[in-house]
Amino acid sequence: MSSKDIPEENLPVEQGHAHGSAVGVADEQNPFADPGLPPHEHRVQDIDERAAKRSERAVAFLFTLSMLATVGFIASYVAIPADRSIFVFPIGHLSALNFALGLTLGTALFTIGAGAVHWARTLMSDVEVADERHPIAASPELRAKVHSDFKQGAKESALGRRKLIRNTMLGALTLVPLSGVVLLRDLGPLPEDKLRHTLWAKGKLLVNMNTNEPLRPSDVAVGSLTFAKPEGLEEHDEEFQNEIAKAALMIVRLQPDNIKDKRELEWSHEGIVAYSKICTHVGCPISLYEQQTHHVLCPCHQSTFDLSDGARVIFGPAGHALPQLRIGVNDEGYLEALGDFEEPVGPAFWERG
Repeated sequence: MSSKDIPEENLPVEQGHAHGSAVGVADEQNPFADPGLPPHEHRVQDIDERAAKRSERAVAFLFTLSMLATVGFIASYVAIPADRSIFVFPIGHLSALNFALGLTLGTALFTIGAGAVHWARTLMSDVEVADERHPIAASPELRAKVHSDFKQGAKESALGRRKLIRNTMLGALTLVPLSGVVLLRDLGPLPEDKLRHTLWAKGKLLVNMNTNEPLRPSDVAVGSLTFAKPEGLEEHDEEFQNEIAKAALMIVRLQPDNIKDKRELEWSHEGIVAYSKICTHVGCPISLYEQQTHHVLCPCHQSTFDLSDGARVIFGPAGHALPQLRIGVNDEGYLEALGDFEEPVGPAFWERG
């Protein structure tokens, strides 16, 4: 249906050309004359309220679909395991979580855009208005005109009259940002108390990282530096990197008379002390040992710890001493842990107290 089929009295009132606009006919003297705007064609929604209602319901449906997709995004994030996969033809196997998040978030954003476009094309005013150029500095009359145009545009958008569209749009725009808030959860899994515990426990053997064999006291010579891991932790384990980052040990044998800290001596075995290998500054692995001074040095930022005095910090940015693991010897003569570290290993964290 076009405006030519509608009686003149049923058509909306036309807005004229902007004040001062000149319309002419191109000729040899003025080949670039302004032809003016083409005749305005009214849409079916302009002349049929039932069609306008259908468009209103379509826009509201798109906004409502956006809200449902946002809820689906949050539900997918909570309910779908990160390691689950699905087969999607013709792409192949995909992460079910990534597929669901992408599909729901894409739907939420697309339907908001589609709803806004459909609203603008079918219900907002589509009368073209030409305006003359004006100086940058706005005059009081121009400011009054801008305010008037804004009010007129707001009125023609039917935002106040089309309450269904307004309410569903506000609902969609309110829910969509929740997708971004939920994504903040992906900064990492909740640590719970995992940072306070390692794989070390009473009876766990100290296994040499190089030979993968349990350590005996005779394997650790005075002045040597040996790296150890807990019994049962293998490099092919899925959680190996996460666990070794907390449980890595460095084993040093000192003369008992050279140990200054009383607790360090009590927690050692025949001068063999076991300390966390993880620097308490930013978590770098410590690997440099000076035999004469019993100092260990972190290669990242040069934090230095005195292993003969409770591994206290004597230089560098580290904030606290290296945690010590209490060790002993089992009935078979192997070095074993007598428990876990009594404090979290590695850098400090905000929940630490």
